[in-house]
Amino acid sequence: MGKHLNKATLAGLVVALGIIYGDIGTSPLYVLNAIIKDREITENLILGGLSCIIWTLTLQTTVKYVILTLQADNRGEGGIFSLYALVRRQKKWLVIPAMIGGAALLADGMITPPITVTSAIEGLRQIPKLHDITQANVMYIVLGIISVLFFVQQFGTANIGKLFGPIMVVWFAMLGFLGSMHLSDDLGIFKAFSPHYAVELLTTYPKGFWILGAVFLCTTGAEALYSDLGHCGKENIRVSWIFVKSCLILNYLGQGAWLLRNYDGKIFDTANANPFYGLMPQWFILPGIVIATAAAIIASQALISGSFTLISEAMRLNLWPRLKINYPTEAKGQLYIPGINLILFLGCIGVVLYFKKSSNMEAAYGLAITLCMIATSILFANFLVSKRVNPLLIYLYLAVYFSIEFSFLFANLEKFEHGGYVTLVMAGGLFTVMYVWFRSRKIKNRYVEFVRLEHYVPMIQELSNDKSVPKHATHLVYMTSANNPKEIEHKIIYSILNKKPKRADIYWFVHVDTLDDPYTCEYVVDHIIPNDIIRVEFRLGFRMEPKINLLFRKVVEELVNNKEVNIYSRYESLERNNVVGDFQFIVMEKYLSQDNELPLFERMIMKVYFWLKDISLSEERGFGLDPSNVVVEKFPLIVAPVTSVRLRRVYHNEEDIL
Repeated sequence: MGKHLNKATLAGLVVALGIIYGDIGTSPLYVLNAIIKDREITENLILGGLSCIIWTLTLQTTVKYVILTLQADNRGEGGIFSLYALVRRQKKWLVIPAMIGGAALLADGMITPPITVTSAIEGLRQIPKLHDITQANVMYIVLGIISVLFFVQQFGTANIGKLFGPIMVVWFAMLGFLGSMHLSDDLGIFKAFSPHYAVELLTTYPKGFWILGAVFLCTTGAEALYSDLGHCGKENIRVSWIFVKSCLILNYLGQGAWLLRNYDGKIFDTANANPFYGLMPQWFILPGIVIATAAAIIASQALISGSFTLISEAMRLNLWPRLKINYPTEAKGQLYIPGINLILFLGCIGVVLYFKKSSNMEAAYGLAITLCMIATSILFANFLVSKRVNPLLIYLYLAVYFSIEFSFLFANLEKFEHGGYVTLVMAGGLFTVMYVWFRSRKIKNRYVEFVRLEHYVPMIQELSNDKSVPKHATHLVYMTSANNPKEIEHKIIYSILNKKPKRADIYWFVHVDTLDDPYTCEYVVDHIIPNDIIRVEFRLGFRMEPKINLLFRKVVEELVNNKEVNIYSRYESLERNNVVGDFQFIVMEKYLSQDNELPLFERMIMKVYFWLKDISLSEERGFGLDPSNVVVEKFPLIVAPVTSVRLRRVYHNEEDIL
């Protein structure tokens, strides 16, 4: 069961700093740079931009996520799929925002490492001896760091993860201290706390509304903050956020004051300089770059780990093809999915090679994650409905956050032609995979025919006692998708009685039910015919790995200890010596029959589904079964049988007719 930390502790606060705030904590590296890009430094721009940042962090991150959305914890777990699991029974269409949000969050995981690491490494230009370093050299360093980062994922990050918290404490302390040093550069900077300047910038500044696209970058990590709820607990997040937000705002204010003092009325060269490094004394730039790079790597690691968790949840909720999952260490929640690691790695490398500079990446960043935040708002509103919150408050919540988030979305649309299409294409591809996997399951379910098990029990018993039929196995185990314990798929009955009669001493039907809470792990046994036909139902939380081989063995041991079943071989010579009988698992694998008349769209869905199925994990490995005792039976999937066949008989001669 996931441990939910209800009280803030010093250790918990340090862990929260190391895991949760990497993305949002590294935003000072590029946010103000994006706001002032190609614009003349004026008091209106700086005060308005900083006011937008402060109120975005307050309304979007503090109020929406830290105060409100953290209430939607699923047994201590957070994230868009945990939230979806809480509300999916309410309305079927809620799966669409859940898939959009999940896809957007994954796409975000492909651009966060490049933009944070590149922004940090570009600081080398602030060192006089390295001022002329080429962008190509910067790219080589970034590609090297990203390659090493993804390579070490397979070994787990439990040990180096212990350093993340202390490093991020140093990072945030550095942010706050550097910003504080420069507040006196222009004390008028404190006027940015007034929302008046944000409104003035958006309404009177030339193309002021579109600056929101750059401002949004300051809150992109808010969704990751909610996703990591299970690692730290809401109280640790809430308390640590006070420190984090204070340091972030101090740094932003310091950057703004420094710009007003040194560049008022001028255009700042964002391509070769960064106000973040402008705050640093010359002697501190190299240590500052090292600390910034470490923070960028930690931010990247948090996004990668979060992506692994996200996909593992999607697999359990039947929203993603089954993939191989490794558990490199014993640390709770530490998992590694090679397929997703490769996709993220190729995505990150592609982003670096395509955009080259962090200033170009800023143009693409944020568009996809806005969709994720809108999806979260929709799901959270439905969560409030389930909690019987006053409808007026729910509509107020939607009105406020739809206004904010759709404003950000429209402002970010300007980024589309400047590279925003890249993240949308990536998010669109990921959404397509989720949608195909989900929709194909709905199409398949039309075909699955369930029958009453009681009608076939006498025939199965008779087959079991018919010694003229060669015995297939002592214990025959079928994986069934029937939720009703009194039903069974017709194809399983066909497999036992018709295809090639399979005589066994005991027939087991195993069903796995994925629950809406994360860490449930329990089972129910139904002795349909004692010692002849037994059904086992596993109830697993959506974060539990379905190690059916291991779990089934545990169930059998308990049944034997309770003298509920006799598992010894029924062969006379073996039974005398108490030899345990063999267990044979049968997995039914579908293939798309040619005898189908599907509409074009559904035909395309099923074609893509079976292509994804071919490159994903097999059914038996997906259930955690040992391939040595599994037989895979293929059967045709006929979802829309051909109704009319144009065929007529012809005769050789008249005699054939007679």
